[in-house]
Amino acid sequence: MDWLTPEIIALAFTAGGIGLLHTAIGPDHYLPFVVLSKARDWSVRRTAAITAACGVVHVAGSVLLGLIGVALGLALRELEWFEGVRGDLAAWGLLSVGLVYMVWGFRRAHVAKPHSHWHTHADGSSHDHAHDHVSEHAHVHTDGERFSVTPWALFIVFAFGPCEALIPVLMYPAAAENTAGLIFVTLVFAVTTIATMLTFVLLGRWGLSALKPNAGSFMQRHAHTLAGAAICVCATMMLAGF
Repeated sequence: MDWLTPEIIALAFTAGGIGLLHTAIGPDHYLPFVVLSKARDWSVRRTAAITAACGVVHVAGSVLLGLIGVALGLALRELEWFEGVRGDLAAWGLLSVGLVYMVWGFRRAHVAKPHSHWHTHADGSSHDHAHDHVSEHAHVHTDGERFSVTPWALFIVFAFGPCEALIPVLMYPAAAENTAGLIFVTLVFAVTTIATMLTFVLLGRWGLSALKPNAGSFMQRHAHTLAGAAICVCATMMLAGF
């Protein structure tokens, strides 16, 4: 394996470290999946599948751009500018998803607020009972949840989200060595990034599973609202440069 030079080995270790670090310190890589998994009651399998799919397109976008840059001999500053634009688009897209979801969740919580109705029977007796419209009609929406637009919205946002360090720190130096080394270093970064996303998401989901709010409580009714707010916080941090 002549391609496995000391430089490529060093870059591979760097790729693993950067993949782990840039994912761990960026809550936008895992918090949206954690809160949505809890709010929408996704299974572990579905949570992992959606996270992995978003992780793949997240890395693939920067890989494709880097390969184009290497093949065409584009200047690094041109690619960094384009990655910056992609990053802003991803942040605004995530903020939009969070805001829309938060408003939808607030409206749903208002509809789900328990209330009473009085009923008078033929014998003249009357009584009241508490109910909410969401739980009574939950069966109407059960099948529709399989086709929720929320995972697709995240998928599109993550497709635009750049991996800032991948191209300048890893791909260009690796390409200067050899093609096999470039592929190897890129794969190390991709696998580490996606594995870290999955680890943080599943750990976060396991932690939130301990929260079992009472039926009709504020936290249960506003689960979607709070999830949308958490996504907005992540997007705001991205826009602020954190």
